[in-house]
Amino acid sequence: MSKLFSQQVPAPSTSTLEVPSRRSFFRSGGQLTLSAMALTMLSGLNAKVATASDKQTMIDIQIINTAIAAEHEAVAAYQLGAESGLLSTPILNVAVQFQGHHKEHIDALTKAVKSLGAEAVDPLAKYLFPVEKLKSETDVLTFAASLERGAVSAYAGAIPLFEQRELSKAAASILADEAMHWAVLRQALGLDPVPGAFFS
Repeated sequence: MSKLFSQQVPAPSTSTLEVPSRRSFFRSGGQLTLSAMALTMLSGLNAKVATASDKQTMIDIQIINTAIAAEHEAVAAYQLGAESGLLSTPILNVAVQFQGHHKEHIDALTKAVKSLGAEAVDPLAKYLFPVEKLKSETDVLTFAASLERGAVSAYAGAIPLFEQRELSKAAASILADEAMHWAVLRQALGLDPVPGAFFS
């Protein structure tokens, strides 16, 4: 088992632009880090809880726990990819960093749930990933990119549902991180990292 992980399982282009190699792209992509903004935004929630209706607070808790469950799945998915033996070193290094981001998301969201007087959901004992279909690095990258795209959609849907502004801001910060992951993975697959002016 890889010891890099603590949890077991998983601009328009022009002719003058230099297209980065896979290796150089991942070296630069690996420098992406999650902003502490989400944690900052989630601080001080206790003072806001009293003003929120009980029903809306329960809805907020449910939304956050759904996000935590998805983040646990992402951590497990990156674990699976790392242990597959299919990833080259530069891509593995970025996978490690991305998994770390998801763990940071879990920590921030867990603190938010606790500040609302509830408990965060735990990871599943086992995830039903399409292991039999992961036969190459491209397969693993495609799988990870699909999860990251799903996360972007989920956070985009959650942002307007929160009653507390701090939660919406935190979700937006995490969404931005997920979108960067998705773009990096698409670039690694040889796809346009930002395929359109609008996400759909």
